[in-house]
Amino acid sequence: MKRITGKTKDATLIEMINKADAHVEDGFAVLTGYRKTLLADNNGILLSASDRGTSLPGLQEIHKLGHNKDSVYFSDGERRIDFVLSYIDDKDGDKKAERRREFEANLQKAGLMLETQDKWESDDGKTYYLKIHAPWEVLATYADVLKIKVPFKADDIPKGRDVPLAWLTCPFRLPPHIMKPEPNYFTAPFDKSKVDFFLIGNQETFFPPSTRNRIVYYILTRCPYYKEDRKEKDKTGIKRLLNNGTYTSAYPLHDCSYWKEAKECESERYHLYKHWARFLSFYKEQPLNLIRKYYGEKIGIYFAWLGFYTEMLFLSAIVGVICFVYGLLTFGNNMTSKEICDPDIGGKIIMCPLCDKKCSYWKLNSSCLSSLQSHMFDNEGTVFFAMFMGIWVTMFLELWKRRQARLEYEWDLVDFEEEQQQLQIRPEFELKCTGRRRNRITQEMEPYLPLTSKCARFCVSGATVLFWTCMIVACVIGVIVYRLAVYAAIASLMKDSPTSKIQLLGPLITPQLATSITASCINFAIILVLNFFYEYVAIWITDMEIPKTHLEYENKLTMKMFMFQFVNYYSSCFYVAFFKGKFVGYPGKYSYMFGNWTKLRNEECAPGGCLIELTTQLVIVMAGKQLVGNVQEALLPLLKNWWSSRKGRSHPQGQYSRWEQDHDLQSFGQFGLFYEYLEMVIQFGFITLFVASFPLAPLLALFNNILEVRVDAWKFTTQFRRPVAAKARNIGAWEEILNVMAILSVVTNAFIMAFTSDMIPRLVYLYAYQPVHEASMTGYINNSLSIYEITKIPLENRPDDGENPTWFNESITVCRYRDYRYPPGHEREYSHTMQFWHILAAKMAFIIIMEHVVFVVKFSVAWLIPDVPSDVKARIKRERYLVQEYLHHYEVEKLKMQLSQSFCVTSEATDTCSLLPPSPDQQDSLSVCV
Repeated sequence: MKRITGKTKDATLIEMINKADAHVEDGFAVLTGYRKTLLADNNGILLSASDRGTSLPGLQEIHKLGHNKDSVYFSDGERRIDFVLSYIDDKDGDKKAERRREFEANLQKAGLMLETQDKWESDDGKTYYLKIHAPWEVLATYADVLKIKVPFKADDIPKGRDVPLAWLTCPFRLPPHIMKPEPNYFTAPFDKSKVDFFLIGNQETFFPPSTRNRIVYYILTRCPYYKEDRKEKDKTGIKRLLNNGTYTSAYPLHDCSYWKEAKECESERYHLYKHWARFLSFYKEQPLNLIRKYYGEKIGIYFAWLGFYTEMLFLSAIVGVICFVYGLLTFGNNMTSKEICDPDIGGKIIMCPLCDKKCSYWKLNSSCLSSLQSHMFDNEGTVFFAMFMGIWVTMFLELWKRRQARLEYEWDLVDFEEEQQQLQIRPEFELKCTGRRRNRITQEMEPYLPLTSKCARFCVSGATVLFWTCMIVACVIGVIVYRLAVYAAIASLMKDSPTSKIQLLGPLITPQLATSITASCINFAIILVLNFFYEYVAIWITDMEIPKTHLEYENKLTMKMFMFQFVNYYSSCFYVAFFKGKFVGYPGKYSYMFGNWTKLRNEECAPGGCLIELTTQLVIVMAGKQLVGNVQEALLPLLKNWWSSRKGRSHPQGQYSRWEQDHDLQSFGQFGLFYEYLEMVIQFGFITLFVASFPLAPLLALFNNILEVRVDAWKFTTQFRRPVAAKARNIGAWEEILNVMAILSVVTNAFIMAFTSDMIPRLVYLYAYQPVHEASMTGYINNSLSIYEITKIPLENRPDDGENPTWFNESITVCRYRDYRYPPGHEREYSHTMQFWHILAAKMAFIIIMEHVVFVVKFSVAWLIPDVPSDVKARIKRERYLVQEYLHHYEVEKLKMQLSQSFCVTSEATDTCSLLPPSPDQQDSLSVCV
């Protein structure tokens, strides 16, 4: 111990330095050196922890009045605050205080420096703030442990040629210092023993704040809070202390306020808000490098993917609008709708009842409006758009792989996966898995989960997933029952109404339309309710399985949540697209849900097909989800932001501390980014799986995503505390999910065009059942409707009108229904005609041809577009070559210095040591040794 006393009596500095080497024990590095305590006399600024009645030699309290608190530094203005812990005194204070003392003592043993702010200095008068600083020794040690890449040489590869007409993109560009906050370097994993190998200009700024808080958080999650004589393995990590209320929050600091620039630090938050988070910048590019530098690679890769996805939506939205406009332009040439709406054709065709007893006979022209609406989405352009989207999704995924590969190189993530698998073992796994076994690769003892426990947990997990999946199916069946019951009720009311009222409301509010809209709204409400439960169920199941690494945990949670959300959001659309109207039967032999005893007849499609109902379902669920999501993400936080901004700006200049401002913000949470991905992937399913029914879906997604990028940016910069920086080389399990959905979308759209749309039956009629010289759709409606005698309808199916009803002053003897069956009196009456089999064969042929064409183009495009750009491959090879070359040169020079020193020592022994270079003979000896 050294006591250093100045010339004045105002202060005394006591510095204790222990230069013992660092060592790593049980995954938690304990630096036994580099501890410093600042003390002062009664008139000084700082008081030691011992003056407060504690025994922590490195803990300090701020007593300086008038100090500028809006700072990211300790009270000395030199040591940067890398992390902040907050806590309050409560009824269980003694027990929690003991945990805090042990935890903070162990943090100091790890080499961290601590400074606390008493509650009377905080804004609320009850919260303590513990500020943590990691000195160079700690940062260097853990950068070596975590193999963090740092620069060792400036990038010397020439830049590519300038893009022609690049000036056209100037309005969309951001200033160069925002897009490129750092110069390009070649990097290598940090090695503490080779410090002079790297480009270290200033030790305090060599590691950026994002890396610093990542290292400190790594220490916090592995630091124990038990005494040395009591090895209680479960008492480890800041997460457990947060769960039991010992600390109320743990977070790194933002570097400044988002509304004003700070002079003492980088002010990266201010620049992000100014150039990225404001909605008026929606047409500007994103500062991805600055996002990555400030928030870390994991958040940076999310915004890179979201921005790229939004850019690719431009093309699909344009093509979708063109197809929709084509449907509008050909609106008047649709012969099918003309025949349905024609009083002399559709007005004279009497249709069979759509439900038992309550539903009456109805005229075909009452469905005129729905048939006109259906043509806007069910036309020749829809086939082209469905095939185009199959190719578009491939282009999107392949081009994203190239973009991702470039980001992997630029952000030093090329070799990250291996180190993450080895190092990022979850503390929960280490605590819950008491068994130990030797790793075959590292030959070190490590925790493991026995096979019997794995199987038991897997069975419970599988049973839970199956139960909740069945719950969703039950809810869908409930909605179907609602559709049947409400349809019968509405049809009964309209049947009992006066004739004039039926004529007025029939074309505008049909039972099909009213039932479809209300059922879709109810289904969307059920989706929102079930989502609330799925979140907790999926997290509980994943926690129960005890995944080993953070990556494994995220992948398992991703798969479970997506499975729940997939069934929840898409089940109703799958029902309308592939089941409704497919198993109806015919008058006299209808099919019933769960058997004849239920009296719930399967739903039929309107004469124009079920595609318009699928469109209605898709629009309500997709648009409703986006609307509710934007209200939750933007409107509600906006009100909170208004209040917090008033509070922050109403304080005197510099008296509302940076750590208190961040404490008042929302915690980002462990699954914050997970839900952002989930929202976008569910949207991706809507615009790919069922896009054949609604070509405007990409346009809605584009508008939503333009808003989503800025809303998410605004939340990150103004609403959330700064997240702990985390690395990720790609979007994780979401990439595999997108690939599966891309393949599934080709199949679903092919089946929608074949079985849900009326395109194939119309084409078969046009080319196989019409004379060649006519080639028109005249007579298609009459051809697609079969005939049934009313007298043969069973009593349980017959409407209440009676056996020979008089309806609209007309006597009804036969009714029509949508199918291809032989008429009464035919030797094969009510059995399928040859046209039915021709149409079925055409549908199957269309599915096979469309799938093969799209898949051939899809895989050809994937083969032609390499996953990694050629210039990126060259840069990766160049960097690896330089690392080897520079390391070899460094080791050679180091060895020469050692040998030179040994020659000098020998010369000293003979009293002939000289500062002159070694003689030629000595140089030869050095060369031989090297």
